[in-house]
Amino acid sequence: MIRTIALLLSQLLTTPIVSETVDIRGRGEVDLASFECRDINRSTVLQRVCYDRAQHELVVAIGGAYDRYCGVPARTVDGLMGAPSMGQFFNQNIRRHVSGGRYDCPAERRI
Repeated sequence: MIRTIALLLSQLLTTPIVSETVDIRGRGEVDLASFECRDINRSTVLQRVCYDRAQHELVVAIGGAYDRYCGVPARTVDGLMGAPSMGQFFNQNIRRHVSGGRYDCPAERRI
């Protein structure tokens, strides 16, 4: 038993740490190393929200696919996270078709 635990611990300590990347719908892969991510279980619209406060970049998982939004103020993300209905807040304040492209990311920019 002790030998098994020691073996498992040694494997954990020698396993390289790899940052997580996600495929953004139609944009390629994005490294989430600088993002704070939260799995969402209280919304029927959003499954995951990741935010980089320094870059004001938001990555959200909707229907199993990831989308990226740039220039999103921290107060907007805080509002999203504290909203009684996260999906309704997202749809009314962030989603591209209602924000008029205000949070679109430049095509050449990579995270």
